[in-house]
Amino acid sequence: MIILITGASHTGKTLLAQRMLEKYKYPYLSIDHLKMGLIRSGNTFLTPKDDDALMEYLWPIVREMIKTAIENSQNLIVEGCYVPFDWRRDFDENYLSSIRFICLAMTGRYIDEHFKDITGYGSAIESRLDDSECSLCGLKEDNKRCLEGFIQAGEQVLLIDDSFERVLEALLES
Repeated sequence: MIILITGASHTGKTLLAQRMLEKYKYPYLSIDHLKMGLIRSGNTFLTPKDDDALMEYLWPIVREMIKTAIENSQNLIVEGCYVPFDWRRDFDENYLSSIRFICLAMTGRYIDEHFKDITGYGSAIESRLDDSECSLCGLKEDNKRCLEGFIQAGEQVLLIDDSFERVLEALLES
């Protein structure tokens, strides 16, 4: 089983992946770790700010890692924001039946009411060296873009509107 977790920035993808790792004992791949390894090693001239180009660069690698894990009957949690809205086009039904897709997004109201908490938990699992560019407006735009893009692609998005912890608990129970 592959658990593919994506969504907007600061929605708790990494925290969810960590909790799933602890519950299921599945290994977990952070697309951000792959990104930084490729950037720091000089294997790309892209920077952490090149989001669209990074998705085009990283997704083919991640996609083939997912296929390899499925072909080898291995479980894997894959987490990160570099998943295209139309990701399903890259897999036939034999692969899709082995992928559990989870997309997280927050409502604008939730962001308005919990912005300080959201940014406060930004380093709950991994240390963000500099999170100063995270703004209320930017977070709302990113969540709206993510929500609209995945819904337009026919995906279900788990909307965080009331309690972040309740959403995580429900995902861990299902």
